[in-house]
Amino acid sequence: MRLSGKTTIITGAGSGIGRATALRFAEEGARVLVLELDHENGQSVVNEIEQMGGTAAFYQLDVSNWKQVEDVFGDIDAKYSNIDVLYNNAAVFWGEKDAAIDELDVEVLEQIIKINLFGTMYCSKAVIPLLKKRQGGSIIHTSSSCGIIGVPNCDAYSASKGGIISLTRSMAVEYGPDGIRTNCIAPAAIHTPMIYESDLNKDTFDEQEFLSKGTPLRKWGRSEDISNIALFLASDESSYMNGAILVADGGITIS
Repeated sequence: MRLSGKTTIITGAGSGIGRATALRFAEEGARVLVLELDHENGQSVVNEIEQMGGTAAFYQLDVSNWKQVEDVFGDIDAKYSNIDVLYNNAAVFWGEKDAAIDELDVEVLEQIIKINLFGTMYCSKAVIPLLKKRQGGSIIHTSSSCGIIGVPNCDAYSASKGGIISLTRSMAVEYGPDGIRTNCIAPAAIHTPMIYESDLNKDTFDEQEFLSKGTPLRKWGRSEDISNIALFLASDESSYMNGAILVADGGITIS
């Protein structure tokens, strides 16, 4: 029970990596606060956790809306005496809308940046006073291989994920003295619903060629692979890790 007694917050916890992490945290004894825009998905995860004997609560939240973030975290602060972990996982990848910067619709650019980067910043801003009151804690961000290497035709997504990497490092320096650790996971090729926004949903996509030429491990990653990394960063086992960017991509960024 590596998270026994800890209260954890996970954004975008209704599906994919967020859902897997919520279940994993609950298995390890955490109280899990599920923050999710989709009410049905979010409540479903809470129900799963409760059915397995865990403790969870659902908050419907659009992370790109500061007023909503402020209200939700205010309610969390009033109801729970201590918050230990925030996992900023909520994000969008709009493969059919994102593009090279000169072709990118400005509204799409602004929406992707606001959800992915601003959402991470808003939730971090809201949780830091709670962690300071706790005298420490763990913040986990989700970036991407797109934040590390150049990837064509997704300039808005790449910019948002690169910004999260820089934010991780600046927050690690800023709040480390308060006992607040900030680290980041940079996944790629994880088989989640979001992956179908990439080339995977196109007739021209050759999955076997991708796995044999694009991924040195020759396989897709699973949501559970990332949730295990998040568990490590949330636990006391990573107590001396701060400002780290943990790349989990099967080797894509070095091939």
